[in-house]
Amino acid sequence: LRFPLAYRLEHWTMVLSFTTLAVTGLVQKYAMADLSIWLINTLGGIESVRVIHRIAAVVLMVESVYHVGLIGYNLLVRRYRADLMLNPRDLRVAFQSFSYNMGWRKERPQQGRYTFEEKFEYFAIIWGTLVMIVTGFVLWNPIATTAVLPGEFVPAAKAIHSGEALLAVLAIIVWHSYHVHIRHFNKSMFTGRISKDEMAEEHALELAALKAGETQPAPD
Repeated sequence: LRFPLAYRLEHWTMVLSFTTLAVTGLVQKYAMADLSIWLINTLGGIESVRVIHRIAAVVLMVESVYHVGLIGYNLLVRRYRADLMLNPRDLRVAFQSFSYNMGWRKERPQQGRYTFEEKFEYFAIIWGTLVMIVTGFVLWNPIATTAVLPGEFVPAAKAIHSGEALLAVLAIIVWHSYHVHIRHFNKSMFTGRISKDEMAEEHALELAALKAGETQPAPD
């Protein structure tokens, strides 16, 4: 078992809110494109698109608060190891993987429960979500924002929000799709489980720990 049901539900909530935000946001960014015009009309006009965008934003914010609470509960109450935290070894493994991909290294480096690619993407999502929430709040509440901040913050937030959105969509299409669906189709977010062969390929150190009986004990 790699991901219990609660983790998978959280993941698919993120997928649905992110996809909705991406679609309804990009059609506003490229509003004069034929596809955008068709989609805006299909969804009932620009105001309907903006309402859908904001509803998805609220879902994303609620999910983010839930995730922060879950992380705190796992680390402080359940005493789980912080396996997703980046450490110096990840940088070393990243260089070793680069060397392997270039043919300079014969063997692929072994990794634990989370690979350095997964960790990089996780923290990219955290950073991107934080940026989008802050800048989105500014754009949603410009009057409240300019009551405490200079007016220049509103167009700056618009530029940052728009650019980060495009970057996030491209990262999902290029990085996430390749590593999870193209290079190897990972079904763990559908079934919750991962096979022994997949673990040997992607998470050899975790598999070795399981075989050695080095599982983390449950807290009392």
